[in-house]
Amino acid sequence: MLEKIQETAAYLKGKMHTSPETAIILGTGLGSLANEITEKYEIKYSDIPNFPISTVEGHSGKLIFGKLGNKDIMAMQGRFHYYEGYSMKEVTFPVRVMRELGIKTLFVSNASGGTNADFEIGDLMIITDHINYFPEHPLRGKNIPYGPRFPDMTDIYTPELLDIARHAAAVSGVSVEEGVYCYFRGPQYETPAEIRAVRALGADAAGMSTVPEAIVARHCGMRILGISLITNKAAGLGNGGLSHTEVNETANSSEERIIRLVHQILDEWN
Repeated sequence: MLEKIQETAAYLKGKMHTSPETAIILGTGLGSLANEITEKYEIKYSDIPNFPISTVEGHSGKLIFGKLGNKDIMAMQGRFHYYEGYSMKEVTFPVRVMRELGIKTLFVSNASGGTNADFEIGDLMIITDHINYFPEHPLRGKNIPYGPRFPDMTDIYTPELLDIARHAAAVSGVSVEEGVYCYFRGPQYETPAEIRAVRALGADAAGMSTVPEAIVARHCGMRILGISLITNKAAGLGNGGLSHTEVNETANSSEERIIRLVHQILDEWN
């Protein structure tokens, strides 16, 4: 695994002419943030050795390098999911490559279902903690020496970055909620009974991504900030069924607020 990570990083270093320390993973429907990147250059996943390929509707498949505001950044436009058939090591492979490329801060976004009955469709939620239900764990197996065998997850979402996000939301005039994100493996949406169970455990939103990436980023010593866009009421809390079309429509209609918030966050952090 380590050899593949280093091989991929070496390939990318040969293509890069910037040195970003911040990476962004763009979630479902949030790929338009890539249009805000200036001085950019792109590398298709299909051209990168050992990289998986994104198969989900609404997810492009490329790395984008350039500037967002005053920051050199690296962005993943399209992420990988366990339900696509990948192992957790494959899902999180890009995060380990980021570590080899010198990334120190990871901003991760997602579309999620609101399990908190007070949340409305279109709300933005700063992730303060998470609950995980992995069928497979991304750190299972021989420990890669990027971090300890048993990494601490107490403050996985970096308190300093949470404070910056709160301040950025106030400055930019973007209303945000805060809460706990619960990971489900998918690809089916959750049942009402499952949602009732995780609500009892303290979950405010549920989705099929982010947590594997966050765990590996923590193991790699990165700072982490996560934001969820509430694209639907979770099963049993809304009217009718759930669909990926609804998720994408809500994400697309929320673009302006998300972009404004992300710009302000990046302007404020070091």
